[in-house]
Amino acid sequence: MVVMAWIYLVIAGLLEIAWAIGLKHTDGFSRLWPSVLTILAMIASFALLAQALRTIPVGTGYAVWTGIGAAGTAAIGMIWLGESRDVLRLVCLLLIVSGVIGLKFASATGR
Repeated sequence: MVVMAWIYLVIAGLLEIAWAIGLKHTDGFSRLWPSVLTILAMIASFALLAQALRTIPVGTGYAVWTGIGAAGTAAIGMIWLGESRDVLRLVCLLLIVSGVIGLKFASATGR
């Protein structure tokens, strides 16, 4: 059950990336299909986060979820959206990723 909770949490984090990037394409929710897809990704992300939090401690789960979302969204912004790739930003992203990994190992029992 703990493994499934972590799988749900990772998928929820990936969906958080999807809806964060989707927000850029909704043009303030004025474009129908990007808005619909973004809202669906939001709902699915929250639902999977809620499932994961049935097993994983809320502090760990929320931090991992937001960490995946923040780091992934920033990375996609740098790779595909032409955002800054300066060294300090990359170091900060590595710190977020290392924190997410650290939280996973610190929560080995899932509780």
